[in-house]
Amino acid sequence: ALRKGSDLEKAFATAALVYINYADPEGKLSKAETKILLQSQFWHVIQGQENKPKYQEIISSLDEESENKIDFEDFMILLVSLTLMSDLLQEIKNVKATK
Repeated sequence: ALRKGSDLEKAFATAALVYINYADPEGKLSKAETKILLQSQFWHVIQGQENKPKYQEIISSLDEESENKIDFEDFMILLVSLTLMSDLLQEIKNVKATK
C-alpha cells in the first residue's frame, strides 16, 4: 500500500517505521533511546542547532532520569519541533526558489 502512497505519506510511514524499529515491545522509547535515535537518524536536521536555547531545552529533557517514556505521538511532535527550529526549512525554501 505504501508503494502507491504520496511522498508525504511515505515520509510519515518511514518515520513511523524508524520509531517502531527503535521502540520497546510496548511501543515506547526511553528518553535515552530517543536521544540516540535523533543523533543517529536525524543528525542532518539537528546539526548546527546545539547553541539554540530551545534545542538545549529539548535535549536536556531527554537527559533527565525519568521513568517516563516517549510514545509515537510525542516522538512526532519532537521531530516537528526540531525541524521547525532548524535551518532545514530555509534550505527547502531556497531550493524551491531556484527551481
